[in-house]
Amino acid sequence: MAQIDVLIPTYCRHAALAVTLTSLCAQECADFRLVVSDQTEEGDALAAGEVKAALRVLQAYGHAVEVHRHLPRRGMAEHRQFLLDRATAPCVLFLDDDLILDRRVVGNLYRALREERCGFVGCAVIGLSFQDDMRPQEQAIEFWDGPVVPESIGPESPLWIRHRLHNAANLYHVQQRLQLDMARPRKYRVAWIGGCVMYDTAKLRAVGGFNFWRELPPDHCGEDVLAQLRVMARYGGCGLVPSGVYHQELPTTVADRRIDAPKVLGLDTGSATSHGCR
Repeated sequence: MAQIDVLIPTYCRHAALAVTLTSLCAQECADFRLVVSDQTEEGDALAAGEVKAALRVLQAYGHAVEVHRHLPRRGMAEHRQFLLDRATAPCVLFLDDDLILDRRVVGNLYRALREERCGFVGCAVIGLSFQDDMRPQEQAIEFWDGPVVPESIGPESPLWIRHRLHNAANLYHVQQRLQLDMARPRKYRVAWIGGCVMYDTAKLRAVGGFNFWRELPPDHCGEDVLAQLRVMARYGGCGLVPSGVYHQELPTTVADRRIDAPKVLGLDTGSATSHGCR
């Protein structure tokens, strides 16, 4: 059995998905299985030639590949829970379908998660179109000098400001200024991380995973943030810098962002407020 299940939810992005899969082909850490779930309603992203070619290469490299068409759409939280329910490995790496990964990313995440025995470790995504957009006021970073420990953070917490480090290319500028090396990444404190996060599977399931999808309308955002907040409050979590994960910077497929899961639901399961959940 693989030690890592790479879980990719996808929707209407066959070309971007193919690029993401291709970067997985080059990972130095080879001990992973891939599970991809497509919710494209008109057409089939998994049938696209470039996607099928990348999947064949992954299989040729010895990776088990599992693909699904998961419809009807009930929102991102339900889609993520569907993927989590397919997982059998002790670690799960949730990847967005529009990323490019340095060859060391999966291995760095896995080693850090094993070292810290925390709930999650993530690599924030970098938008290189912003590489000339310097924002020193958003580039504060707090390194973990000791073991990663639980932290309770929410949208109203003064620590929420940490998320600014992940805007634009801020993290890229920080790693350049500090001359950090992908071969020796450092762990830092986060509010949350989007796009590329590896969880201890048992710890994610212990806080309920994404089963809160039933408390949200189909159109929502922030489901990944809420899951991380709950994991971090009980088990701790951290980011890695350098990240080595780059955004393809395509338009979002989550257009309606009025229902933000962390603001609608509390850190504890079942603590819904009246902000539009059901």
